Amino acid sequence: MSASATPFTPLRSVLYMPSSNGRALEKAKSIACDGLILDLEDAVAPDAKTAARDAAAAAVASGAYGRRTVTIRVNGLGTPWHDADLEAAAQAGPAGIVVPKVNSADEVRGLVAAIERAGAPDHTRLWAMVETPQAIFDAREIAAASDRLAVLVMGTNDLVKELYAEHVPGRGPLLTALQTAVLAARAAGVEILDGVYNDVQDTDGFLAECRQGRELGFDGKTLIHPGQVPGANEAFAPGEQAVEDARGILAAWEAGQGAGVVTYQGRMVENLHVESARRTLAIHESILALQA
Repeated sequence: MSASATPFTPLRSVLYMPSSNGRALEKAKSIACDGLILDLEDAVAPDAKTAARDAAAAAVASGAYGRRTVTIRVNGLGTPWHDADLEAAAQAGPAGIVVPKVNSADEVRGLVAAIERAGAPDHTRLWAMVETPQAIFDAREIAAASDRLAVLVMGTNDLVKELYAEHVPGRGPLLTALQTAVLAARAAGVEILDGVYNDVQDTDGFLAECRQGRELGFDGKTLIHPGQVPGANEAFAPGEQAVEDARGILAAWEAGQGAGVVTYQGRMVENLHVESARRTLAIHESILALQA
């Protein structure tokens, strides 16, 4: 689903939760995040993988998470758990199946075929994690490989590792990769989520990275702690002034049809401004509906 599609589904804050932790899964029901990634990969020890898989599938089937977008992150291609994870996730029918380290369009097509063979319902989409140099080079092809792919998810920790780079304020070493991935997502009409911020005690640094992600064009941010949810929700939501301006632009446009030149507060209004205003209001109204 493209960012301009209707209805719009907010993904401002998407929180990783370990599926091996029953208390965490229960707590997630009351966290005001837009989405959840029930994790079977990094957050789960090898001897807990099977139990975590069963718990994630049961959590999805419970319907207890309200309007949140609930997904399952499976273990990656080539791991001993991948096939069973993918089959169980497909049969559980979450909003999305998150697959780490997707490196090519062929892998996307193979994953989609496997999801469909396992009987996934139509609403279960593929979320592909982009976290290697190869994935960045092939990001456009990955994003456009299948209509079933709905979201790109940046895996910034793995990308830093693969680049032999460092985590620094402003993310200079990652900017080329981040911008390339956003370009790919927009060209393909899919959503894209920024990577996680590791220091849960550094609120200022986290909020700065949220602002940067929003300025770069990301739809939201993946999170590792519930305390990060409010900051992401605010950063990736239209502000009051943006909503007011969007309404004013649309009112001026509708009032001025046929007038040749339409202005709002002294600024010329064109089709591109109208499209942006409509998207802003779609996001705003969807957030209000989610909160209600």
